[in-house]
Amino acid sequence: MIGTVYKSTGSWYSVKTDEGRFYQCKIKGKLRLENFKSTNPVAVGDRVNFSLEYNDEENLGIIQNILERKNYIVRKSVNLSKQSHILASNIDLLVMVITIKDPITTTSFIDRFLVNAEAYSIETLLVFNKYDIYDKEEQNKIDNLVEIYSNIGYKCLLTSTINNFNISKLKEEVTKKTIMFGGHSGVGKTSLINAIDASLELKVGDISSQHLQGKHTTTYAELFDLDSNTKLIDTPGIKGFGLVNFKKEEISDFFPEFLREKNKCKFSNCLHLNEPNCRIKEMVKKNIISGSRYENYIQILNDENLKHR
Repeated sequence: MIGTVYKSTGSWYSVKTDEGRFYQCKIKGKLRLENFKSTNPVAVGDRVNFSLEYNDEENLGIIQNILERKNYIVRKSVNLSKQSHILASNIDLLVMVITIKDPITTTSFIDRFLVNAEAYSIETLLVFNKYDIYDKEEQNKIDNLVEIYSNIGYKCLLTSTINNFNISKLKEEVTKKTIMFGGHSGVGKTSLINAIDASLELKVGDISSQHLQGKHTTTYAELFDLDSNTKLIDTPGIKGFGLVNFKKEEISDFFPEFLREKNKCKFSNCLHLNEPNCRIKEMVKKNIISGSRYENYIQILNDENLKHR
């Protein structure tokens, strides 16, 4: 039987067949061994082959193998530095929800997420949420970020669920796609999802007054059907985003504004660090390429998990 993984709760997976029936499944031991570098061999969004090994009335099955993934979002596992964690797979659109206070989403976090999306050719929409809570200075900061990322080529949208600001535009962007919502806890992912489809009635968390960070309300990634053509993957809030399976020499390829200009560097293997006649550094000095983007690129290059070829 073939189905799609809708929810993962550690050792159990909720799988929906193309006919619309759900089965609770486990994975066979061999599948774990074949994917030992990942803490979750099977991810929400995966298409899987599974067989029924128990009474059909109990809806229990064993996942035999994973069908080829179109793409996926993966990050370094929090406690296991040599292992990765796949957040979701087979995504048409990544909706990254961003706030600049309560909690703060740094450009470093944004750019690491974007590098991963670029690497797997996943279209990204940057949603700057809670626009209603910002004062004029903070709105100017948001507008500056929107200018930076829209000039690169990323779609950006300002939103607020308090007054439904641009919620209709958000609905238009996600229609007829499999979308993944990502971001820190407390940025308003769940509120936005409920605004898109109130029938889901997902639990909304509070902001911790001590740390000004969101409290986790989504424990596991889960896929929801909004209609026959639109699927939404809600993921737990993420504090940090460590990159895995990248080489230093390829990182600049996942910064689109670098990729467009790097062939004008003197050296074809230029890392845009201390090399002479580097086109990227020239453009940073002229403020054509954002200084924050360049700084985050350097930070990623210095990540101990990256390796030279």
